[in-house]
Amino acid sequence: MNTDNPDTMPTDEPTRWEVTQAEDVFLPSVRVQIGWRDVEAAVESGAIHPSAAHGLWAHWASPGSPLRVAAGVPGGSAVPTAAELALQGALAGQQAMPAPPTRPPLDHGPAFSFTNTLYYFGGMLAIGAMTLFMTLGWELFGAWGVFALAVGYLTGALLVAGNLLQKGLRTPAGILATLAVCLVPLAVWAFQSGVGLWPDGANDSYRDYHRYIDWRWLTLELATLAAAVVLLYRYKLPFMVMPVAVTIWYLSMDVAHMLMQKQGFDWQFTRDVSLVFGLATCALAMWVDLRTRTATQAEDRQDFAFWLYLFGALMFWCGLSLRESNSELNKFLYALINVAMVFLGAAIGRRVFTVLGGLGVAGYLGYLAHRVFEDSLLFPFALTLLGLAVVALGIWWQRNETRIHTRLASWLPAALRPLASR
Repeated sequence: MNTDNPDTMPTDEPTRWEVTQAEDVFLPSVRVQIGWRDVEAAVESGAIHPSAAHGLWAHWASPGSPLRVAAGVPGGSAVPTAAELALQGALAGQQAMPAPPTRPPLDHGPAFSFTNTLYYFGGMLAIGAMTLFMTLGWELFGAWGVFALAVGYLTGALLVAGNLLQKGLRTPAGILATLAVCLVPLAVWAFQSGVGLWPDGANDSYRDYHRYIDWRWLTLELATLAAAVVLLYRYKLPFMVMPVAVTIWYLSMDVAHMLMQKQGFDWQFTRDVSLVFGLATCALAMWVDLRTRTATQAEDRQDFAFWLYLFGALMFWCGLSLRESNSELNKFLYALINVAMVFLGAAIGRRVFTVLGGLGVAGYLGYLAHRVFEDSLLFPFALTLLGLAVVALGIWWQRNETRIHTRLASWLPAALRPLASR
């Protein structure tokens, strides 16, 4: 805009086209057919400056322009030929087809800011107070007193979350809704204790829920998962998936404990169950991620899979890394699995796989360096060179990340390629 020309200065009152909403007229699917008379009318109404009208029309209507329409055919002549008439029919058929639905951009979560830091710090304090830091003092209220308090807190948290959602404050609403999910196991434990359905055993206090592995926690975990699914369907806030992922982790350990009651505790069996649960959680995360990326509603295109990917990858990788073997072939296969995790993380844009896979590969290379240079003065130099090589690889990866992502995404099966979209 030329501020020296008074004709281009904005008026005090906005005109009709200046207040037009973007969703009304600026969608990519909107097309407009205009003629010179329409341009003249726009000049008369003040929408276009007279000096710009002739330039715009000359650019649009010049021979050979893709916007020029003569006899209904883009770029056609004044008298349509048979080919142009055929093209006109094809264009009419295309215009009759409904435009594909446009998808809103993916919502990758709240940005890092001081405000959001305060939100999450306060929210985690409240969640910790109701979960990890429960004391025996609460049991002075009795089972039904604890049940009433848990249900009261849960109801209040959901009411506040709904009110915050109406005001557009999604981040604090998600934290309050997550607090409500975290209160479900407390309410279930108090209810079971109140009606006398809590099984006899060593761990009778709720504060042991987050400290000890026990098959009797299974009812609490299953109830939490069921409640989380219902509340997620109602509120659709991604942070609510965090207690779901933690509960699946707890569930893997307690299921292993239940299956080992006769044989006694076996940490190797627990490790293998964790590995299986980790694979299942990663598969669930991919299913959720696919539904998210193919959704057309903005509220469905949020990152609901983040916490499932995080805990699923951790369970799988820890279970895999804790396996012991004296076979060099098994150690090499472990390294290959970690390399595959690096490539998978780069292909679908989930850094947790890349980080864990990189740690596994670095551990294997460190093992090789120790084995080759054992009791040698060259061992420190070998580790130094290995570390510098990893740094150089990181620099190369950063410079070529987009190209690497595109190449790896092309290797994915067709059903999983939506996971590579950003």
